[in-house]
Amino acid sequence: MREPRPRMRPARCGSDRVRSRTRLWLWLCAFVASATLVAVSATLASAKPDIDDPAARVRTTRLDNGFTVLTLEDRTTPVVSLQLWVRVGSRDETRYTGLAHLFEHLMFKGSKHIGPEQHARLIQARGGQVNAYTTNDFTVFFEDVTPETLPLAIALEGERVANLDVSDEKFAREREVVLEERRLRTEDDPDGRAFEALMALAFTAHPYRTPVIGWRSDIEAATAQVARDFFRTYYAPNNMWLVIVGDFDTEQTLADVRAAFGGLAAVDPIPRNPTREPVQRGERRQLVHVDVRSQILAGAWHAPAAGHADAEALDVASQILSGGRSSRLYRKLVAEGEKALGAEGAYWELADAGLFYAFASVRPEAKVEDVEKLFLAEIARLRSELVSPRELEKAKRQLEVALVNGLATNHALASRIALETLLFGRVRPLEERLAAISRVTAADVQRVVREYLVDENRSIVHVKPAARKPS
Repeated sequence: MREPRPRMRPARCGSDRVRSRTRLWLWLCAFVASATLVAVSATLASAKPDIDDPAARVRTTRLDNGFTVLTLEDRTTPVVSLQLWVRVGSRDETRYTGLAHLFEHLMFKGSKHIGPEQHARLIQARGGQVNAYTTNDFTVFFEDVTPETLPLAIALEGERVANLDVSDEKFAREREVVLEERRLRTEDDPDGRAFEALMALAFTAHPYRTPVIGWRSDIEAATAQVARDFFRTYYAPNNMWLVIVGDFDTEQTLADVRAAFGGLAAVDPIPRNPTREPVQRGERRQLVHVDVRSQILAGAWHAPAAGHADAEALDVASQILSGGRSSRLYRKLVAEGEKALGAEGAYWELADAGLFYAFASVRPEAKVEDVEKLFLAEIARLRSELVSPRELEKAKRQLEVALVNGLATNHALASRIALETLLFGRVRPLEERLAAISRVTAADVQRVVREYLVDENRSIVHVKPAARKPS
């Protein structure tokens, strides 16, 4: 599964306030592993031999209360990545939006036995890294630690899930922090405004239209009691997955996990939003006025949800269009046309739906309308002409190398294991993924562009400064 890589930060909110000062040797271990995997991936790109996929050795343990533990011992480096994945994101917010992201913050504000920010400080003091992020589908908390710190990290995660303190005072204080974050990252940021407008335009029914950080009015109106109810509903053991990858003893670690999480009570059923996005029947457009010198073009087309058979062909198409400085969009809009400062896009997979999105930052002296014409002409060219064998193979090699580099660190491997388990119920073998990329043909690329990147399926947002009123 490709980690969602939307250009605009509001689609994935992260807790920057708890970044750690990780020991130098910890980073050196990760660097050595990364360098080794880059070399392996280069070999793979040319020869594609059988390779060892560590994820094939994942062990799944399910506690009596439904809490699922995914463990993978790897003694290569003295580092352990622990990640707690909660199946709750903005898609689950049917009344007050922004609650999933609020709990990303509140989980660091103390529990019955641990004071505010003490969780992060205890890990950081031992040379570890701790952080969290929220997406449309999931909330993730992680610690990258040395083996001797792993029992503490497990105990701390269990403590805040079992005994989180969501007092009225803490909730009110953190709500103001989130409102300020929303102002900085969305309301006062042209890119953030563009992305928020695009999602709300592309999705008319599904809660993916809701920004992960939430709408301001909902954040302001929510109460501590609303938050406590949300936490009891979704932070249930049968709605959480703990993945541990690295240098540890499995049996001892599972005993620690049972002690920390085994006493939690399951919630059944866990409510889910049943809404599905209807088929789009015509192009949608929106103009957003922002005080900005460089106008912005944002576009999106509905595409399949995660795991669809067309995923690899769409990835290849996006790589051809916007994969680096040699891509078609960069050459046409930036290098040759000199109409844009930058252009990028990708196929973005979500649990219930997908988007093929693109963004371009317009040069101050150019017009967004001209950039759009050039951009849509490149889409039309993909529909009408087969890509060359050289261009096709280059895009496929780039995707293969990126996929194998996902094995470079315990953290990346843990993220892949968790994401694919939650989405598909299994970790897809690396060989299977590589074979799917290898099978993509020029005709496949043309077919998916003709099927999904059509006029009636697109949404276009222009971000421009408001017209100046005559003085």
